[in-house]
Amino acid sequence: MQWLFWLVAVALSAGAAWWVFRADKKRAVPYPAATATLRGLLVFFTALLVLVPSLVITRNNTEKPVVVLLQDDSRSIAAALGKDSAAYQANATRLAQQLSSDYKVVQWGFGSTVHSDNIFHYDQPATDISAALERVQEYYGTQNLGAVILASDGMFNQGTNPMYGQGGFNAAVYTVGIGDSAVQKDIRITQVYANKVVSLNSTFEVRADVVAALCKGFSAGVTLKEGDKVLGTSPLNISSDRYDGSVAFTIKAEQEGLHHYVLSVPAADGEQNTANNRRDLFVNVTDEKKNVLIASASPHPDVFALKDALSGIETFRVTTCTADNFPASLDKYDVIILHGLPSVRSDIAARLVEAHKPVWLIVTNQSSVQALNKLQPALHVTFQAAAQHDVQPALNTAFNTFTLPQQVQSITDKMPPLNVAATMQLLPGAGVLFQQKNNPGEAMWMLGHGSEPFAVLGGEGIWRWRLYEFKTTGGHAVIDECIRQTVSFLSANNKERQFSVVLPKYVWSDQEPIALNAYLLNANNEQINTPDASITITDSAGHKHEYSLERSGNAYSLNIGIWAGGNYSFSARTKYNDKDLSASGNFVVESTPLELMQQGADYALLYGLAHKYGGSFVPASAITSLADSIRHNQHIKPLIRTSQESVPFIDRKWYFFLILLVAVAEWLLRKYWLAQ
Repeated sequence: MQWLFWLVAVALSAGAAWWVFRADKKRAVPYPAATATLRGLLVFFTALLVLVPSLVITRNNTEKPVVVLLQDDSRSIAAALGKDSAAYQANATRLAQQLSSDYKVVQWGFGSTVHSDNIFHYDQPATDISAALERVQEYYGTQNLGAVILASDGMFNQGTNPMYGQGGFNAAVYTVGIGDSAVQKDIRITQVYANKVVSLNSTFEVRADVVAALCKGFSAGVTLKEGDKVLGTSPLNISSDRYDGSVAFTIKAEQEGLHHYVLSVPAADGEQNTANNRRDLFVNVTDEKKNVLIASASPHPDVFALKDALSGIETFRVTTCTADNFPASLDKYDVIILHGLPSVRSDIAARLVEAHKPVWLIVTNQSSVQALNKLQPALHVTFQAAAQHDVQPALNTAFNTFTLPQQVQSITDKMPPLNVAATMQLLPGAGVLFQQKNNPGEAMWMLGHGSEPFAVLGGEGIWRWRLYEFKTTGGHAVIDECIRQTVSFLSANNKERQFSVVLPKYVWSDQEPIALNAYLLNANNEQINTPDASITITDSAGHKHEYSLERSGNAYSLNIGIWAGGNYSFSARTKYNDKDLSASGNFVVESTPLELMQQGADYALLYGLAHKYGGSFVPASAITSLADSIRHNQHIKPLIRTSQESVPFIDRKWYFFLILLVAVAEWLLRKYWLAQ
């Protein structure tokens, strides 16, 4: 439509020029065409200012394809490259230089985190390939992302399997294999399992998964110790070069307190990596059962699933009820699980606040968001109503509040969705076990410390999870363990201890900072931190380290940083109402980095990634050949982005001066020729 206004402006200016030309010719002006032209230009520019106040300019910008070089910067790469490290770095740098003329080259290093400074340090304590690819998608997914060059040994020990993630990743992935893909002789204890809390004088099982490679004919025993005392030995006979099995021990809890157990397996002849032949675990033995109440707004299969998961565990005594027969007193219960409560019909929020009991809220379509928010002072969680919908869960791989079964990732990746009718604001510092798959910022299953320990499951349908696991594996071990561990977390932090120290876990790596929290209760079972509190940490050599606990909210917290491997004990102290209070415990720092738990290279994974995303795989020695492969990929092309910009004439000072110049020029000519 703008062309019509331009046509009108041209017509007006032509008419004005013709009229002036005829008038000046009659006046015998020496050059009537000059004054006519100036008058036409003056009318044209002025008409444009009125009819076309802005000019639309189209610009074409050529955007180079982005090529991201993801370099594995973990410790295992240094060992894999060895003396070839300098040559490999030179080749990788040469590849980046060859591509920089035609592509925008971005170089990132990754391990446990992603960084962009020096990517050839090889000092990262872990490898998370999936997180690195997600970061690329996050930063460059909406730009002209052409290719990703992933240089790694393929051995990831954090995060999810990269083959099963990145649904929206649409760039070509070229993989560079670093290290020797040949299998090395190795025996390792991959994971250990045990109930975190057991009752005194009860028996419980400790189980360990053992994986071995090239150890056919090995025969020895896996030993379970507490201190110097051998509690049991389980035979381990390996009959093939690839072995994957488990061993189990049955122990009687004869003494109350926190027990530290060590599982170990002897090294095989010729085994180079023996750092992964040992694992530690802690079990808390209590002298009484915990009473658990499961109350629901109405009968629901979730209630049976929860009760069945907790049944047979000596630590728990489970009672179920509906809202119609909710107990008048909650004093005898140590943990309260509420399914769809508080609801509109049964608003028990005030009674829960008064009871000061650990609570597990399972939010359903019967839950009252208004009533749930009455618990906010105790839980520090805010709920918002949402339309009822299905949400797929995703395991939070950074969760460390308690140890999960090894198979949890494979089971939970394909679990049925939960039915969600409300969203909750994520509590900073809370332990998120599951989050929403399509919205990682929204927690689905989380645990935290408020005035009392609490847990929240933001949807109903956990019974489907147990059915799915039974269909897949023939049992409910993984989902039941998540339920049991959640209840153990709540029951282990009861109000019987006026002053307590809580660690998110008792086994730490020598590459991660150690954090702890302490809680002091007044006569009303309310958390306070008025008095000063201190803690002494003692290592295995008897050296003591004194710290003052820092106030955080209405509790205490302390981050003591990274510690060397070894066994440590702690003793915290405070004084309240002229009464000396103390809390003690211990923890272990493992000096075995994750990068030493497995050795070799997984070329199959790297080849699979390249095949899945339309790239190719090359060994580290041929990394420079990727320049030709990327240039010949017809899908990696410059992108021409067209943009339109509206330029208002009124904002351009030069346009005003142009009109003024034309008007003054005509006036001067007429003045000179006396043709006014």
